[in-house]
Amino acid sequence: MKYVIVLGDGMADRPIKKLQGKTPLEVADKPHIDSIAKAGKSGKLKTIPEDMPKGSAVANLGVLGYDSHQFFQGRGVLEAANMGIHLDENDLALRLNLMTIEDEKIKNHSAGHIGTEEAAELVEALNKSFEYEGVQIFPGISYKHLLVIKGGSSKIECFPPHDYPGIDFKTLMVKPLEEEGNQTAELLNELITRSHEILKDHPVNIKRMEAGKDPANSIWPWSQGNKPLMPTFKELYNLNGAIISAVDLINGIGVYAGMDIIKVEGATGLYDTNYEGKAEAAIEALKTHDFLYLHVEATDEAGHDGDTDLKIQCIEYLDHRIVKYLLEHREEIGDELTIAVLPDHPTPVELRTHTREAVPFAIMKPGEEPDAVEVYTEKAAEKGAFGTIEGPEFIRLLIS
Repeated sequence: MKYVIVLGDGMADRPIKKLQGKTPLEVADKPHIDSIAKAGKSGKLKTIPEDMPKGSAVANLGVLGYDSHQFFQGRGVLEAANMGIHLDENDLALRLNLMTIEDEKIKNHSAGHIGTEEAAELVEALNKSFEYEGVQIFPGISYKHLLVIKGGSSKIECFPPHDYPGIDFKTLMVKPLEEEGNQTAELLNELITRSHEILKDHPVNIKRMEAGKDPANSIWPWSQGNKPLMPTFKELYNLNGAIISAVDLINGIGVYAGMDIIKVEGATGLYDTNYEGKAEAAIEALKTHDFLYLHVEATDEAGHDGDTDLKIQCIEYLDHRIVKYLLEHREEIGDELTIAVLPDHPTPVELRTHTREAVPFAIMKPGEEPDAVEVYTEKAAEKGAFGTIEGPEFIRLLIS
């Protein structure tokens, strides 16, 4: 038996006024995802414990069967792993966004999804201007970068910028949680403030504004942590696994989990990602791996942007351009295939941020009797045979 999880990041939602009280999953044309629910069994999965951050790192660790209380150390260290950046035990790693502040409020968390080449120029300018010993920014993709501080303290509180659109940035500056974190908090806040001066008149931003685009006029560090120690997925579940994702965070989890990271040309993490390439790579990966985690970020980004129509379109792309292909080509892998579909967490478009409600999931296993659920939606999954479960219970259900 082979196993594939198709994860539409942030795909779940709440009833939307624009959709007459329906959710994007209820409105989207997704016959192939619905067919998985109809031929399989459904339920709800609580991926984020009440006392943990509402982030993708916690949620995806849970989906993959890891106890986030034990293994979550912030997304910065996970992204560092995917970027091939070595961290010493005393290194503090943080995700660092390039973002847009307008009228002293967070306009968006992504600087209008700035291009990777543009962002690299800005990161280079920041590194040249920051002259702080033991501080370095490593460029990533688009607005997503990595900040490493030698000897920094994790005893600080940082605020994910995608959770606070429209909020005065000064109320969200880094705060120490203990006396040990005072120096690190002061340093990070100084870096934020200095970045405004460095970035505001940079040629990249001038060109962006002239073109009617949002400038990347601020950095924003968050999700701090130190290098984690995790057992591999093989050690936990006796399956050799692979991950397909355009997101450093997800691939970083895969690195620490001992999975193979499969890169797909044209995979962007946005609505324009290479869906067909991911689908084709998935079938090829399942020929040589027991387990595949196929992650698509586009629905989450649409939710953060508050774009209902785009979120519906991204769900339909996931259905028509990935799930359909998997269903049509599954016999090529040379073994029976169990397919699961779910998001990691909701990203409601009217809130533009993550929430911690349980998400709908469907699992289709060869030869197993289906339950009474016939479509894949938040409401339909509530009537599924699996009921509501938490964290690692999902993987155990999948592979049992």
